[in-house]
Amino acid sequence: MTAPSRVSDAALRRLERTARSASARAYAPYSRFPVGAAVLAGSGRIYPGCNVENAAYGMCNCAERTAIFSAVAAGEKSVRAVAVYTPTPLPTTPCGACRQVIHEFGPDAVVISVCDSKNRIETRVPALLPGAFGPGDLA
Repeated sequence: MTAPSRVSDAALRRLERTARSASARAYAPYSRFPVGAAVLAGSGRIYPGCNVENAAYGMCNCAERTAIFSAVAAGEKSVRAVAVYTPTPLPTTPCGACRQVIHEFGPDAVVISVCDSKNRIETRVPALLPGAFGPGDLA
């Protein structure tokens, strides 16, 4: 097993800023819970994302997945880190669906969760999704 790649503190700060600003573009008229995310792709480029709700609730998309899907649409195939911002006093980690999508593109990605206070969570995908099912299971 290879050692996890290090993501610089400067890159994590850029991700956090991008996630915070992305929340301002969220379309959240039903939950009124604007979430922002940002992913650091393998190329080093950062992609923002926000949650997008729909009157048919099952059609909603989380900020994390919006950011990852935008990166993939731009040609990226790997994710090194993900930042998630929620307008809460305590940080919130990605939902199960987002954890699975993050694992698909960054099975050892750093995941940071930030909020309106100085509280933060910094972890990696294996801690959030132990025993994950991924591309290697389909071989």
